[in-house]
Amino acid sequence: MKQIEVRQAVFSDLQLLSPLLDAYRVFYGARRDVDAARQFLLERFNHGESVLFIAMIEETVAGFCQLYPSFSSVSLARTFILNDLYVVESYRKQGIATMLLHAAAEFAKEVGAIRLTLSTAINNQAAQDLYGQAGWIRDKDFYVYNLKISA
Repeated sequence: MKQIEVRQAVFSDLQLLSPLLDAYRVFYGARRDVDAARQFLLERFNHGESVLFIAMIEETVAGFCQLYPSFSSVSLARTFILNDLYVVESYRKQGIATMLLHAAAEFAKEVGAIRLTLSTAINNQAAQDLYGQAGWIRDKDFYVYNLKISA
C-alpha cells in the first residue's frame, strides 16, 4: 500500500491545489475554471485568510481541506470553519478524508481554537456518514440562515 502524507499546504502547493479546488466546485455545480480557482487560493494565501491541508500519495495530490478562521464572541475564543473537503474520486474510501479531518482538528487544537464547524449538503449522505464516524455532531440547537448579497 502506498504511503499517504497529510500536511499543511504551503504557497508552493498552489499549482497542485488549484485543480482540486476546481473539481470540488464542479462537484457542487459550479462552472469549471481552474484559473479562477488558482486566483482564489492565491488571494487566500496572500492575505493569510485560510489554512489548507493537502493529502499526497507519493507525488500525486489526493485531497485537500480548507479552514477559515472565525471567532466566538460568547466564548471569547478562536474557532474555524471547515469550508472545503475534497478527495479525488479514485482515492476515496482509503481513509484520506478522515486523515484530513484529523489534521484540521489537530491544527485547531494547537492554535487554541475551541471548535471546528462545517456544513454539508442535505443530500450528501456520504459526507454526513464520514463526519459522524469522525466524531462530529450535527447541530440540533441552531438553524442556519443565509442572506444572498448581489454584486
